[in-house]
Amino acid sequence: MNNTTLFKHAIKTAGILMSFAIIGTALLAYTFGKTQAPIAKSEADARLALFKQILPSSAFDNALLENTVTIPANPLLGNTIPTVANIATQQSQPAGVILEAIAHDGYSGDIKLLIAIKANGDISGVRVLTHKETPGLGDYIDITRSQWIKQFDDKSLSNTEETQWRVKKDDGAFDFMAGATITPRAVVKAVHKALEYFEANQAFLFASTNKKIAIE
Repeated sequence: MNNTTLFKHAIKTAGILMSFAIIGTALLAYTFGKTQAPIAKSEADARLALFKQILPSSAFDNALLENTVTIPANPLLGNTIPTVANIATQQSQPAGVILEAIAHDGYSGDIKLLIAIKANGDISGVRVLTHKETPGLGDYIDITRSQWIKQFDDKSLSNTEETQWRVKKDDGAFDFMAGATITPRAVVKAVHKALEYFEANQAFLFASTNKKIAIE
């Protein structure tokens, strides 16, 4: 096989490989385009379903996923990077807010929380999003294994004294599991701080009910 034949063969092979690459890329792009929207909708539906566990549908009439506020890092929420809060309205009036908070003092690390607070300052509901607590001991903060997290329902800074935002072992108002005190202490503290954040920032949180805003 002479050099010319080798060159033509190499060009042909390269062309075939390039064709396969173009076809493969096109197929991947087509598949991504077809699946992106359903995946995004599925994720949005799942998040909305979670929101409705702590803020019932009857409490708002707006597009909860679309009405958001960007919150910079704040020690009261434990977030070290910006997070997003969802604002609930009813008949264009502020109805509540769903905040993300992080308890950094869990037994095995961070405990990420979702906290819904009504416009009047009462807690509508709390859920644990993620945690690394010891299985069998820390799992009771998970709604799928225990009703413990519902102790926060309807609590507020006005109806629960400062000294009561502790577990009963520390002379507070909240139950705990024997032998596993660190976990509930961390959650109670984080929820309390989230209420303090809400009280100090509700004017900013509810400054707009129609567009995204950023707290400075």
